Amino acid sequence: MASRTPATGASDAIFRPVPTSRPSAMIVGQIRDLIRSGELPIGTRLPAERDLCERMNVSRLTLREALRALEVSGLIQIRAGAHGGAFVTTPDTDSAGQGLTDLLSTSGLSASQVTEARIAFEMGAVEYICQRATEDDLRALRALCDQAEEAREQGSYTVDMSYDFHLRAVQASHNPALGMIMGSIRDAVLMSMRVAHHEGKQGVEEHRAFIDAIGRKDASEARRVLAAHLRRTADAVAED
Repeated sequence: MASRTPATGASDAIFRPVPTSRPSAMIVGQIRDLIRSGELPIGTRLPAERDLCERMNVSRLTLREALRALEVSGLIQIRAGAHGGAFVTTPDTDSAGQGLTDLLSTSGLSASQVTEARIAFEMGAVEYICQRATEDDLRALRALCDQAEEAREQGSYTVDMSYDFHLRAVQASHNPALGMIMGSIRDAVLMSMRVAHHEGKQGVEEHRAFIDAIGRKDASEARRVLAAHLRRTADAVAED
């Protein structure tokens, strides 16, 4: 979603000429660094294409290629019209996590390695989930269990349903950073679940026990249930 912050123009002076080798990537890196450093705050309108091209010593084609890449990554929004242009914006969850998703998908990680990472991450989130989960969170988690059981009876169960439960559980921590991280590792987690050959029945029972512990704010019991639940996956993929 675009920022509601009033747009201000960025000074040409902060942009530098880029080397002729891989100029598009260099533009992306330079603008990304300026955003991260705060020199280009959210809502800032970038200079006109002509001015940027002159300042960075690149062609308009190269600049547009870089701006498209920045837009795809969620760092800028390109608007049309008389008041249009390229504006610095806040990445949404999907775009923020896409880089990590791509990295994990192409890194050749084993199901065992992914499961170990899940254990470290999800177990660390339990305390926050137990402290902050609301009745709405608990209802949503129970509804996911009901859907998984119904799908299993109908023969339409998939491991995506298990992942959706774990994502929703982490989101119950009400820490957006934790939810973004869990969302960004979706493909890797699904791969590990498929290798483990999850069928759903025992997993749903453990999910329900986990919900009950959260409802009682019993972090010790929630950790015990989740540890046993994830250990089954770890054992199933140990030879991977």
